[in-house]
Amino acid sequence: MLCGCVGLVWLYEGDVEVAVYLIWLALVFDFLDGFVARLLRVHSPMGKELDSLADLITFGVLPSFILYKMLQQQEVDAWVPYLAFLVAVFSAIRLAKFNIDENQQTVFIGLPTPANAIFISSLIFVDGSYPSLLSYPVLLIITILFSYLLVSPMELFALKFKDFGWKGNEVRFSFILFSALSLLFFLHLALPMIVMMYILLSFFVKIISTT
Repeated sequence: MLCGCVGLVWLYEGDVEVAVYLIWLALVFDFLDGFVARLLRVHSPMGKELDSLADLITFGVLPSFILYKMLQQQEVDAWVPYLAFLVAVFSAIRLAKFNIDENQQTVFIGLPTPANAIFISSLIFVDGSYPSLLSYPVLLIITILFSYLLVSPMELFALKFKDFGWKGNEVRFSFILFSALSLLFFLHLALPMIVMMYILLSFFVKIISTT
């Protein structure tokens, strides 16, 4: 939550990259708090609610402001950048659904807010390297599409290992290998590709499992 708040300050000061790095730092903390909780076998309803509140600020509101800034730089009507806050609204709905849904233990229903935050925050590096790829229509499509994905009924696999054997974890290990190789060769630019692969791989896994 602190990373999200400080990130908003840096974004207000005009340093988008620092805001992005704070989102990524928060992702590390988000992983570690769950890991430590499972390791110590401790959990509470308050911790669950607090985790979602922190996620909303850091992985919902802050990415929305980043999109808002990017849309502001386009030649669009003054009201258009405000559409970016659909991401914050649908992130809140996504997190509220997660808190009351008992069916999201081994899968996620809808795109998790951290994955959405990774995709949106990494766009500033795409914009810096290939600005022609992120025109106003593309940014608008991303805003609407990823807002929908947050609350969609689509099932996405969770990176939760019951054991570290290959059997039963083929998809997870393949995804981790793809992610590692992508980061090695493309660095920051790999992040949106990794999130898209996560979505597509989950889609195909679901199709295969139902046929």
